[in-house]
Amino acid sequence: MEQSATLDIETLKITQDQFVLASHSLHVQRPGCGAVYHVGLYGWRKRCLYFLLLLLLVIIIVNLALTVWILKVMNFSVDGMGNLRLNQDGIHLDGVSEFLQPLYVNEIQSRRDSLLVLRSEKNVTLNARNSQGQLTGQLTVGPESVQAQCQRLEVRSTDGGRLLFSADDQEVTMTTERFTVTGLEGAVFGHSVETPLVQAKTSEDLKLESPTRALTMEAPRGVEVNAAKGPLRISGRKDLQLESTEGEILLDANSIQLGRLPLGMYTASPSQAFQEQAVFEVCVCPSGKIYLAPAETGSSCQAMSSICLWS
Repeated sequence: MEQSATLDIETLKITQDQFVLASHSLHVQRPGCGAVYHVGLYGWRKRCLYFLLLLLLVIIIVNLALTVWILKVMNFSVDGMGNLRLNQDGIHLDGVSEFLQPLYVNEIQSRRDSLLVLRSEKNVTLNARNSQGQLTGQLTVGPESVQAQCQRLEVRSTDGGRLLFSADDQEVTMTTERFTVTGLEGAVFGHSVETPLVQAKTSEDLKLESPTRALTMEAPRGVEVNAAKGPLRISGRKDLQLESTEGEILLDANSIQLGRLPLGMYTASPSQAFQEQAVFEVCVCPSGKIYLAPAETGSSCQAMSSICLWS
């Protein structure tokens, strides 16, 4: 055993010596190295790159912060933004809203427990257009007047069924049971008025007056003037004409007074005739003029009286 171990060691020594001799005998010539090039960013370029990256990171963080702040302030949510809510029926707004441009909607409706207020510094104008874009109706609420421009204006009751007032190019119709004018000067009509009844309140007088022109009342089946609990007075500056083409004129009252009728006789003084004569009769000329004549045993009315001749 000792002899074999000694041989192995000797063998290893011979092999190691042969390797060293072989390596010294081989002369490998390596190529020479020139300039050395460094790969990467160094110096001021590296500092500029880090500065740009840092600036970009700051900008991203600021943008994210501003976005979160805007979402928080404007109260963005899945349903809408702030006081604006989007639902299946349309848009729901709470509070005061300001529109700087025209608003096109199908319907504007307020909440059940609040009013709908449209406010403007000048006026509020509502326009209705057809499919071609032509203006068909306009309602303008201004500081001095309210103007409606349309083919027909209608005012209906609260339930929307009964028509109360309508106006168009041809006529104005009022279907209310009573039309009341509370002004001190009453109602002024520039042209004719057609109505089945003109009636005053129970405690007030009814006055029909035409200061500068004639007052005419006519109807195809008659005109009835009735004062149930007061006097009836008809006066005119010039002529008072009662005319019936096919019927009669009926004056029905407890007493009928015709004041200041002319006396149908010639005297030096009319006052002297009234003092001497106590009873008179009323006479009518063929022209329809009424005058007084002294009452005698027979009728003193004469068709050729001076009153009739000069009437």
